[in-house]
Amino acid sequence: MSNKTLVMKFGGTSVGSVNALKNATQIIRDAKRDWDRVVVVTSAMSGVTNLLLDSASLAAKSVGATRESPLQEHLQKAESTLKEKHFAAADALIKNVELREATKQEISDLVFILVDLCKAMAVLGEASPRAMDTVASLGERMSVRLLAAVVADAGIKAKAVPSTEFVVTNNHFQNAHPDFKVTTEKTRALLNPLMDEGIVPITTGFIGATPEGTITTLGRGGSDYSAAIIGAVLPADDVWIWTDVDGVMTTDPRIVPTARTLPEINYSEIAELAYYGAKVLHPKTIRPVLDAGIGLRICNTFNPSHPGTRLIAAVKSNGKVNGKVIKAVTAIRKQKLVTIEGRGMLGVPGVAARAFAAVASTGTSVPLITQASSEQSICFAVPSEVADSVVTTLEKAFADEIEDDDIDRVWSTDDVSIITVVGAGMRHAIGVAGKVFSQLGNNDVNVLAIAQGSSEVSISLVVDAADTENGVKALHELIVQ
Repeated sequence: MSNKTLVMKFGGTSVGSVNALKNATQIIRDAKRDWDRVVVVTSAMSGVTNLLLDSASLAAKSVGATRESPLQEHLQKAESTLKEKHFAAADALIKNVELREATKQEISDLVFILVDLCKAMAVLGEASPRAMDTVASLGERMSVRLLAAVVADAGIKAKAVPSTEFVVTNNHFQNAHPDFKVTTEKTRALLNPLMDEGIVPITTGFIGATPEGTITTLGRGGSDYSAAIIGAVLPADDVWIWTDVDGVMTTDPRIVPTARTLPEINYSEIAELAYYGAKVLHPKTIRPVLDAGIGLRICNTFNPSHPGTRLIAAVKSNGKVNGKVIKAVTAIRKQKLVTIEGRGMLGVPGVAARAFAAVASTGTSVPLITQASSEQSICFAVPSEVADSVVTTLEKAFADEIEDDDIDRVWSTDDVSIITVVGAGMRHAIGVAGKVFSQLGNNDVNVLAIAQGSSEVSISLVVDAADTENGVKALHELIVQ
């Protein structure tokens, strides 16, 4: 593939152990043989980002921490855990003593930054979004040094290049948005000369920097998004996401052991799956590659010979797979339905606008909305942990209407799950919704609410938390029948 460019992203489990790093190194070697130009994006080692963020959260609550405090004990454990995890891999895989010791020293320096930042947070008694981004970035900054050294020691020309040097974002800390124009210029200027020399740039996923150089993050799971950004701006010919499953599955194999890998899936389908709980791909990943017309493939680091799942732009053969219009079933757990109801809402303009403005003020994302045609109620889902604060905010926003009995009440259910059935072929097929509801009814699963997107690529149903597994298993049977 002469002069073709490949961007590969390795997730946390794909760089999370000695064996995983060995596999990743071999995958990079094979890719370099087949592609002239390769860029590698790495996540933090599995479990590291959670440990970093837990440390920062604890520090922010530990005002006036002393040497004997729980924070001090936690930081000592975190420091030794981070060093052991990274050093064990370095000792096992980097034979060059000078390179190994230099890598370990760089990782040590980053661990000390974590400790210092957490102590500063304890003094202030708060963790600002900017400080949290700096803490969260440390996992990738450790991982990139380790992976680059392991790959270089294996005889592959490679160089660690922090993405903070070329992914330029706004200052919306913890969920920053890239400036694609500046990022394009900087990415090409920095990475192309390295690839022209046959060097594999190994860079950090998840993080960028403001024009002033302050570290930002692209949101949790943002390493996929980083790979898509780099792929789009270079531009690359293909982006491969290496994870710990054989691609996009028909459903969660922990619920249905017979779940299969989908050989291909289109962009609208994967967007729905990513949004509704399938953790194979970050939802923001799709747009940059789609806009740039770049191929995207999801593969398994631990089973690299498996073809994985290929994303395609258009629906083929009416979206059917083996004659089936439903491709996959996914579920989001730990949701609650919030309902605003009252006869006085009938025909009153602006109720929905005010309701969702109030919800937005709490920083809550709403994955599903349904409204009765009588306009006497609005119902929507929110994550369980924020339901109480959303209800309180809505009660304040509609205090006058509640007092005048135009709105009877604002309330939330117990825990529910959103089950989503996805398949682009559903828009061409008659009776899919009927089959879905019959299947659930035949399996004693009660549907509490329904939403179907105007794209007709998915149908989402709300069920009691206790019915989640039954519902997913029942609907998965429509794929395999």
